[in-house]
Amino acid sequence: MPDPVHAGPVPGRDVPLPDALKDHWVDTRAPRASRPFLKLARIERPIGWWLILLPCWWGAGLAAIAAGRPYPDPWHCLLFLFGAILMRGAGCTFNDIIDRKLDAEVARTRGRPLPSGQVSVTAALLFMIAQALLALPILLQFNRFTVVLGLASLVIVAIYPFMKRITNLPQFVLGLAFSWGALLGWSAVFGRLDAPAYLAYAAAIAWTVGYDTIYAMQDIEDDAIVGIKSSARYFGEHTREAVGLCFALTALLSGTAIWLVGGGAFAWLGFAAFAAHLAWQVSRIEGAGAALALRLFRSNQYAGLLLAAGFALDAVARNLLA
Repeated sequence: MPDPVHAGPVPGRDVPLPDALKDHWVDTRAPRASRPFLKLARIERPIGWWLILLPCWWGAGLAAIAAGRPYPDPWHCLLFLFGAILMRGAGCTFNDIIDRKLDAEVARTRGRPLPSGQVSVTAALLFMIAQALLALPILLQFNRFTVVLGLASLVIVAIYPFMKRITNLPQFVLGLAFSWGALLGWSAVFGRLDAPAYLAYAAAIAWTVGYDTIYAMQDIEDDAIVGIKSSARYFGEHTREAVGLCFALTALLSGTAIWLVGGGAFAWLGFAAFAAHLAWQVSRIEGAGAALALRLFRSNQYAGLLLAAGFALDAVARNLLA
């Protein structure tokens, strides 16, 4: 029987990916020729763009409270949604181009479009450029400061795929990229950055290191074989404590941001629900297998939404009671 880690790719085969949503429309209804490209963009794994989008909404919500607005700007929130989907897709496509040889050696990733031979490197590169070009008009809807700030994030996106080769904490660099929206959400309102935006950004980075360490628990054995570095490997038997520390830091930083903007009852209620969800995740980590690790990772969509909803409701409540 072939080794599941080192088994070679199967050219042209439509391989189901283990961490994708089951029976997603990409696998069941999308035209077959489009499926490899949709999978390059991770459309069948929406948790990724949610985790990019949520810090944007945190920043927008905090800005609405600080500015005395009745709610986070709906147009901004919609732009962030489409921008998150497109830039997540472009970033993942770039990541897959860089990692195609490593992905072929890992059981969970060897069925991706590039290592399995479904898409050529040239086609993937053109697809990445197309996604980035579609995202550019979205970014240009914001003020000049936010446009420049958004473009600056591309530097971090460009270096991230190389980090798993040189550092035990590539999740930190991922956090720098995935959390950038917290800065954009604030600057889209004020045209500058202030302390609450930096705190929200730092909170989102700590959150990212925590949840992506949980995600990396799926690949510990394969990563050790092929030499991929990750926080899950680095923390080892202390993973639960490390994730707990990351999530505690997330709560401390986000709570300080709420205090600085003068958040009210709904903001603190959302914060409490968010913190409780993070604590629940930590309580389940010990001895978690791949399936549970994936479920816990995905649950961060709901954790982040609790905090975003708290911010939005707080802005609404302030306006109604004014």
